[in-house]
Formats: sequence, C-alpha cells, structure tokens
Amino acid sequence: MTRSPATPLPPPEERRRLREAGSLTRARLAERVGVRPDTVRAWESGRSTPRGRNREMYAKLLAALAQEAVAVRQKEHDMTVLTVRPDPASATPRPTAFAQAPPPSPAPRAEAAALTPAQAFDALYAYCAPALVRQTYLLSGRRDLARESVERAFQQAWDRWPEVARDPDPAGWVRAAAYEWALSPWHRFLRRHRRPEPPPPGTDDRALLEVLLHLPAPYRRTLLLYDGVRLGLPETAAETEASTRAAARRLTLARDTVAARLPALSDPEELHRRLAEVASTGRLSATEPPVVRGGGERRARFWTRAAIAFTVVLIGTTALTLRTAPTRYEPPVPAGETVRGVPPRVAPGPLSEKERELRTRLREELPGGPERLTPQAW
Repeated sequence: MTRSPATPLPPPEERRRLREAGSLTRARLAERVGVRPDTVRAWESGRSTPRGRNREMYAKLLAALAQEAVAVRQKEHDMTVLTVRPDPASATPRPTAFAQAPPPSPAPRAEAAALTPAQAFDALYAYCAPALVRQTYLLSGRRDLARESVERAFQQAWDRWPEVARDPDPAGWVRAAAYEWALSPWHRFLRRHRRPEPPPPGTDDRALLEVLLHLPAPYRRTLLLYDGVRLGLPETAAETEASTRAAARRLTLARDTVAARLPALSDPEELHRRLAEVASTGRLSATEPPVVRGGGERRARFWTRAAIAFTVVLIGTTALTLRTAPTRYEPPVPAGETVRGVPPRVAPGPLSEKERELRTRLREELPGGPERLTPQAW
C-alpha cells in the first residue's frame, strides 16, 4: 500500500503575502479552512505545518489566491498597454490591509481635466478610506469611531474641495483630519462611546492593542505614522506638528514601551507587520463615497440654515429693541428714604370734661343769625 504524497505548499512568507494580496484577514482564512487564527499564524511564521485535510484545503485556497493575483496583474498590464481611459473607480489601486497602495501613474492633463469634482473625490475616497479606517481603529480602539472619523474627514474635504484638490498631498490632508477627529478628547463624554467594544479575538492582538491605547495620544500617532504608514521622520514631525527632535524622542519612547510589554515586537519590521494584522482583524469597511458626500452636503445645508435663522432672530431682536427703547433720557426714580425728627401722626383720643362742656355750649349758644361768639376767659 503506497502513501499519497503531501500537497505542496509555498514558503511561509509567500503564504502570508498571498493572504494579504487577497485582502483576507487571518480570522477569515482560518474560518474557511476550519482552524483557529493562531494556527494560521503558526503556518505563516513557519513554526508548524498543516497536515491531512487541513493541508489540502489550505493548499487549494492558496492556489486560488495565487491565480487571482496573477489575473489581477495581467489585467493591470492590459489596462496599462491600452490607451483607453478606464473608469476612475476601477482604476484606483486597491489598498492593502493597512497603508495605501502605491499611487497610480499620472494621467494625461486632458484626461485629468475631464474628471468632475465628484469623480475625483470618489477616486480619492476609494484610494484612502479603507486604509484610513484601519489606522484610526488603532488610534481609538473603537470601530464605530474609526468609521465616523474617516467620514467626517472626507466630509470636511468635500466642503473644502478646491483647497484639497490643489493640495500637493490630498491623502495626507484627509489623514491628518481623520487622526485629529479620532484623537479628540471630547468623544469620552458621549454616551455611545462609554460602552466598551469587544476586543480582537487573538490574545496577541489584544495585548498589542492594549499597549497602543495606553500610550499618550502624540506618541501613539507618531508610532503609527512612522512604523505603520512608513512616513519619514520629517514628514511624521510635520503631520504631528512637532519638531524632528521631538518626533524622534516620541518614537523612541513609544518603541521602548511596546518592546517592554511585548519583547517580540522590538524589531520595527515585525512591529509594522503586527500593526497591519491587528488593524485587519476588526473587519472594518468604509461607507460608499456618495453616502459620505450626501452626508456632508446635508450637514452643510443644516448649518447654513441654522446660521440664517440665527441672523433673522438677531435682526428681529434688534428691531424690537429699537422700537420699544425710549427716545429721551428719563432719570430713574430714587428709592424711598426714611425721614427722622418728624413726630408720627396719631388719632384724636377721648374728650376731656372741659372739652365736652365747651362742645355743649357751642351747640346750645350757636345762633342762627349774624351773632358771633365772644371769647371768654376761663
């Protein structure tokens, strides 16, 4: 009885590259094969090798991913050879799990001028949004806040599109706005952000995300830009609004903190790979560009109407004040004061005996003619 040969597998590095090229997370690939994500990580690092039925399924899945990658490269080659201008959405390079793909080759000026502002915005959104959602997830640790930050950043870009379109780095403009919104300290006062979110499924992913969230916001942002997005140190310092020396100091302290908690991530290359893996475990997806543009336009209309209503109320209040205000100076009425030294007014008391006799004489002797009473001495 002969034993069937084992299904051949590509090297560990090629396995990981094929999975990332197919935009598959380790959890999704493990779900397809029927194993745990930690097992897939061991296969990709070379610590273990699949056997039996798992090996066959894993090999078939990798072969399908390899064929898909070849087909995508052939399609890109054909599109490069042809001189027909492709659709902006399909021509946009598909971003990887963490950072943006290399920018496309510059189009002719006539073709670039033919794009409408909405098409140019949609192309920028398709190029940057998926990676930005994953990056802001590492900054905030919350999936809903990551999506909200990216949407707000692109809505600001759409409101200021002439400025963003002329910017030398539109992707950097949007990334800076998304990072600012994700790191805003006011989010903790919102009720929906007080409830904790479920952590990543992997133990190593949870540990790395916990270390990142315990770093101060400027250190976390510097580490993400330099070791995650792979910006240069001057570009990182400029985006974080710090000097190059301060950015280098923040980067060094952040790396030391991560290495102290997780010694396996002391290598920058390994740290970059693990950041990409943690960012891809959230299964985050960006909203469609028309929805983002519509939300920004609705918010702009709302604030415009609110400003108009406030102006109308202010004008009405001013007119009412002018109508009811006095036209001349009226001195105020002073408050009453207590006057001292004046005897109080009292009511008359009972008549004495002499007063009663005088009253009787006056009543009896009062004549009806011109006679007058002659005073008499008592």
